[in-house]
Amino acid sequence: MAYWNQKVECASREELDKIASQNLANTVRRVYENVPFYRNKMDEMGIKPEDIKSVKDLHRLPFTLKQDLRDNYPYGLFACPLDDVVRIHASSGTTCKQPVVGYTQEDIDLWAEVVARAIVAAGGTKQDFIHVSYGYGLFTGGLGLHYGAEKVGASVIPVATGNTKRQIQIMVDFGSSILCCTPSYALYLAESLREAGIDPSTLKLKSGIFGAEPWSENMRLEIEKSLGINAYDIYGLSEIIGPGVSFECECKNGMHVNEDHFIPEVVDPETGEVLPDGEMGELVFTCVTKRALPLIRYRTRDIASLTRETCKCGRTLVRMSRPCGRTDDMLIIRGVNVFPSQIESVLLEMGQTAPHYLIIVDRVDNLDRMQVLIEMSDSLFSDEIRKIEEVEANIRKNIESTLGISAEVKLVEPKTIERSEGKAKRVIDKRKI
Repeated sequence: MAYWNQKVECASREELDKIASQNLANTVRRVYENVPFYRNKMDEMGIKPEDIKSVKDLHRLPFTLKQDLRDNYPYGLFACPLDDVVRIHASSGTTCKQPVVGYTQEDIDLWAEVVARAIVAAGGTKQDFIHVSYGYGLFTGGLGLHYGAEKVGASVIPVATGNTKRQIQIMVDFGSSILCCTPSYALYLAESLREAGIDPSTLKLKSGIFGAEPWSENMRLEIEKSLGINAYDIYGLSEIIGPGVSFECECKNGMHVNEDHFIPEVVDPETGEVLPDGEMGELVFTCVTKRALPLIRYRTRDIASLTRETCKCGRTLVRMSRPCGRTDDMLIIRGVNVFPSQIESVLLEMGQTAPHYLIIVDRVDNLDRMQVLIEMSDSLFSDEIRKIEEVEANIRKNIESTLGISAEVKLVEPKTIERSEGKAKRVIDKRKI
């Protein structure tokens, strides 16, 4: 087993709780003294910093929402002087009031540390050439993996997004050994390699670190098969730090949360009540070592569960399941909660189509209707109409069995669903809700 920081990654549960408790108490005191938003919230609830002595007291603190960052735009939640801020990023959003996140030099070093743990867990070493195809700029993905790779001592290839033909040429010529991008773009790269007549086995790629969008276990298998690599999940969000909040090891049985820096909880999305380990709910994180933006109980809207069982890899860090969707991205169709990842799992498990799909939801005569457009594989496209109709019927049956509601399924010609070099657009909701 390889670890970047074995002392922390394999620490005892008692030691991890002790570290988290001490850091939590210090952070709560600091935000109370330096962030009016938190001071006012705590005063309203009758809570003083000295009341928070350990992680057992975490539930007493107020939640922080994405809207709170927008309301305090741009720097109202910063807990340090602006002179100490050396980097500004922003969370993805469609308005000019997207959440702004800041980093001190200590925060940048912390970010590199947690991403280094993820890279080593995915088999990364100083000898690797790490091909970073996440976006750079205000998006945290590219620079997060970049600094983590440099921390490990590997050679970084900062390709960023776009220009797939050039990406492939660089893979071939530069000897890229670890690919970092969204899972949907990894599949697109695999498809582009086939079209270019390049056998992935001739490349030096050995593994990939994929995140920034939900993906299923079946999608992992598809990526591993099409690129001939090991595919690892990495989780993060800009408001907490970016990629590196948690990561997968070789066991691929949940993502290890870097809980010496980020304390996770799972709460009931409706009541906010803390749920026991093993139950699915909304992920909540508290930053206990960040200097510029140490958010308290930040509600991520991601749906997952936690376990504190020691992993077979030897790491004792709490593990979170792969998020199965988001409370705010979740579709409610005819009273049923639907996550795109559920439909993706059905398609990839059947394995009769290409892994590209689009869900269109509309409301006709006051009734919700869901249509799933699925791209045919080249072999299916060349089949007779009867075979195509049979596959459509099977997919429709399996979707209804999985979701409990019916959907219109339409197979479309290869390469007619728009590809994405960033986060894949999976849903078009036309309803006026």
